[in-house]
Amino acid sequence: MIRKFQFLGLLLTISAVSVGQEKIPERFNQSSFFELVKANHPIALQAQNRVEMGTAQIQEARGGFDPKIQADIAQKYFNGKEYYDYGEGKLKIPTWFGIEFEGGYERNQGEFLNAESSVPSAGLWFAGVSVSVGEGLFIDERRASLRTAQAMLNQNIAEKDLMLNNLLLEAGYAYWTWFSSYYALEINKDALDLANVRFIAVKQSAAFGDKPTIDTLESVIQVQDRMLNLNQAELDFKNATAYLNTFLWKDGLLPLELPDNSIPEVFDPTKLALENLKITLQLDSSLNAHPELRATRSKMEQLSVEKRLVKEQIKPTLDLKYKPITEAVGDNPFSEYSINNYTWGLQFEFPIFLRKERAKLKQINLKLENNTITFENKRVTLAFKATAAKNEFETTMIQIRLYDRTVEDYSKLLEGERRLFNGGESSLFMINSREKGFIQAELKMVELVTKNRKAILKIQHAIGQLSNL
Repeated sequence: MIRKFQFLGLLLTISAVSVGQEKIPERFNQSSFFELVKANHPIALQAQNRVEMGTAQIQEARGGFDPKIQADIAQKYFNGKEYYDYGEGKLKIPTWFGIEFEGGYERNQGEFLNAESSVPSAGLWFAGVSVSVGEGLFIDERRASLRTAQAMLNQNIAEKDLMLNNLLLEAGYAYWTWFSSYYALEINKDALDLANVRFIAVKQSAAFGDKPTIDTLESVIQVQDRMLNLNQAELDFKNATAYLNTFLWKDGLLPLELPDNSIPEVFDPTKLALENLKITLQLDSSLNAHPELRATRSKMEQLSVEKRLVKEQIKPTLDLKYKPITEAVGDNPFSEYSINNYTWGLQFEFPIFLRKERAKLKQINLKLENNTITFENKRVTLAFKATAAKNEFETTMIQIRLYDRTVEDYSKLLEGERRLFNGGESSLFMINSREKGFIQAELKMVELVTKNRKAILKIQHAIGQLSNL
């Protein structure tokens, strides 16, 4: 049995890897990565469920306006006598404007029937209307519930975008760390290859007496040092890949693994420009659409609806009901209709001190004030983060342009030193020194490009636009 489970686990792992290999291209850029994360990551699916929840809440609130069919039947029999037999069926239709229509049929009989419940033997048909002209005229519990549900849907949509915005920032950091570690690994591989080639050449030259034997020792130390750097680069790349894999899923349930042949997007500092940053030219307008601010505004809308309902409850309750009635005769229930046959009623209620309503209103006003303070604080904080990220982006762009020239100069310097060394006019120490400077310049360029791309992510996160990528 244990072997069966182990075999099943192996099949699941293989299927996970194969699915990942089918979906993940060899040249794996950020755009493709984000598409997979948004479509399959568990947090992304949970975020989408928030929207579905909000839609269900609106449907629930709309149910308060559904027509209702009611039937009331009550009978009593004792000592062979029918004391009473009450029967009533009716249809109620509520409306958005607080008016409720009602129609139905009533038939009562029995030896001890209450006098006010007596109706003709054929029963009575009735239709009528009920309206609140005091409390509930402009808003009531049903209308408030629907408006609150609509505001909650907007809040859930904003929270979904906020969850995706935060998720993609973390995922983007993982991607660019993977990008950086990959190209650092490639640089260290090339550096080791160069050291190995030089060691073989120096060893042969020393054997023929063209180079001092001490150069052989220096070159082998250089090989060992670069092997150490390569081992660290391999470790960094493995860890970066493992972290990137935590964002790769199939339908939020099956984890995927990055295929071994997948590599990040092309490293080309010259093509880095203001891509994806048009929105930063209008930071204020973009910030207003930030999901965190939208969620706060939706909460304020819900409180505003609640405040309006509480203010409505300060009014006295005054409900009017009017129902024309007619005897059911023959096939036409309205043949005996008369405007003189009806029932009507009035209900009035008003709390003298209004302590409950006034306390509720005060609490809501305080909540609205707190939400306004929270909103402004969030807006200022997000504006600072966006500005700081934009400054970092612009600074790294300047550094990249400058360092691109520096890398080129280091390359020329190294080539010149190699020509001198081959002509016997330079030393192994100078070659190693020039080469080390060039390698460090390449690694620094990778670091700057990575910082630049992460700065772009910070800007898009600060203005809440990552979920739209």
